[in-house]
Amino acid sequence: MKEVLCVILGGGRGTRLFPLTKERCKPAVPLFGKYRLIDIPVSNCLNSGFNRIYILTQFNSESLNKHINRTYKLDAFTKGFVDIMAADQSMDDTNWFQGTADAVRRCLKHFNDPAIKYILVLGGDHLYQMDLMEMFRHHRDTKADVTVACNRITTSEAQQFGIMGMASDSRIVKFVEKPRKEEEIKDLLLEDAGGKYLMGSMGIYMFRKEPLIDLLTENSGKVDFGKEIIPIAIKNVKTQAYVYDGYWRDIGTIKTFYEENLLLTEDMPPMDLFDEKWQIYTRARYLCPAKFTKASVEKSIVSEGAIVLSARIVHSIIGLRFRVGAGTTIEDSVVMGCDYYETVEQLHNDNVKGLPHLGAGRNCLIRKAIIDKNVRIGDDVKIINEKGLEEFDGPNFYIRDGIVVIPKNSMIPSGTVI
Repeated sequence: MKEVLCVILGGGRGTRLFPLTKERCKPAVPLFGKYRLIDIPVSNCLNSGFNRIYILTQFNSESLNKHINRTYKLDAFTKGFVDIMAADQSMDDTNWFQGTADAVRRCLKHFNDPAIKYILVLGGDHLYQMDLMEMFRHHRDTKADVTVACNRITTSEAQQFGIMGMASDSRIVKFVEKPRKEEEIKDLLLEDAGGKYLMGSMGIYMFRKEPLIDLLTENSGKVDFGKEIIPIAIKNVKTQAYVYDGYWRDIGTIKTFYEENLLLTEDMPPMDLFDEKWQIYTRARYLCPAKFTKASVEKSIVSEGAIVLSARIVHSIIGLRFRVGAGTTIEDSVVMGCDYYETVEQLHNDNVKGLPHLGAGRNCLIRKAIIDKNVRIGDDVKIINEKGLEEFDGPNFYIRDGIVVIPKNSMIPSGTVI
């Protein structure tokens, strides 16, 4: 599909996902034990038949750049690509990207291929499996200039999303970005047998290229799609809604990230990673299968390359190459794994220096935690939020929404209780 260019926005700071975004941008955050968040929108594009993809980056983008370059090498004969487009300064503009619309505006000069008729703009931090070709057909069949994908949300979630009202022909007649008061969206409430609900923007926009260029150039001071460009589009060009009724989540906070990861351990998770017709692509690492020694594993996911000794894993995700020592219990936790194995010589040096090895040591208890990559946890450690805190910043840990987060490359000495 050479007519469609996909633009994935990956430049946000991701402050609400701190400390997972301390050393990486939000789309590069590890997901489900082996993927990264960016793999979701890229895979949706590729599975939908769209293989011309730019990823716009800005903050802490090194790990994202490496992941994209190592993962998505498309066949030269398809003329498809998955390329990074980093924010840059020029003689005309010395600022960085100021918002979602500004990021696309600053990159318009790279979209001048006459074969490109449509621009599909997507967020880089959402979980969903959506056939974007269906949205494209809806956009084309309705002869829309702009199409906004929307998903059903509860009234309690309204302040987090752009809320839209539609006419019977799916044309958008009202759009309120992150409403502060109920009065703003009172007339947008819908109701069925399941109760009252709203239609929220998914942050996925399909544009005809010419109207997009006009909207961005004629409103050069407007920097955000949801807050500014879409309300202007509703008044000036034909703007349609595309209703997607499947699973979709905005991974905006530590709590959401934690909960949506662990949903994958359910018997019937909302995302089907076993569907060979709709694969989630990621970097091929060619690791050996996970290894277990008299371990007990319940309702959990253990990624390739992991080593689980005589340990107990319950309702958790164990990431790539992570080693779990004998006697250790991990419950209700997301463990992201390690980027490398330690050699025998490195393990010996750790012992000499009195340092914990990569992974979790012996006789530890880890409960309701997120363990970032390359963490060293000593023996007899308890990560259980002993004081029941909701928010706290420690020397080598953070607590957010009652969830203990151990940042990347941290070391937790033996005997520590958190």
